[in-house]
Amino acid sequence: MEEKTDNTVSDAAGIAAAASRAAKKGPPPVHLWNPPFCGNLDMEIRADGSWFYNGTPIGRPEMVRLFASILKREGDDYFLVTPVEKVGIRVADAPFIAVDAEIDQEITFTTNVGDRVVAGPEHAIEMRGTPDEPRPYVHIRRGLWALIDRKTFYRLADAAMPGENGRMEVHSGGTAFPLEP
Repeated sequence: MEEKTDNTVSDAAGIAAAASRAAKKGPPPVHLWNPPFCGNLDMEIRADGSWFYNGTPIGRPEMVRLFASILKREGDDYFLVTPVEKVGIRVADAPFIAVDAEIDQEITFTTNVGDRVVAGPEHAIEMRGTPDEPRPYVHIRRGLWALIDRKTFYRLADAAMPGENGRMEVHSGGTAFPLEP
């Protein structure tokens, strides 16, 4: 893979090919991979969940899902990781958007990249922001969060009940989640 002098990797094709090979064997175990850092890729996940490469939107949903499957977070930094290389990317807010939820005895979220998680101890719902501008998130995997979109949050708020402390909350996976920051 060619590397630019400004520490930016110039091509996503190698990362995509390696991710595609890994994906054929099931979900990639990125948490087990610790390859050397190869530089930064001119790739960004914007606050609305759209992915861009070299300033151009990635229009193929399959490609976005492929890249999402090899996304890893270390501290505040995000990387695309294969068994042999790791490249940095930019994430404006959360890497995913929770675009839907099935609300019943449990709450099952679906993200813009097709991940499905049931809210509970491993997949917490967390409120950030202020009471005037709440920002709801759900944990997807290994430090990667999804911003809960407005329509889904309104559905959660509609299903919420007052908790012991008087704050509105939803329940899933044996856990209560307040819907107020």
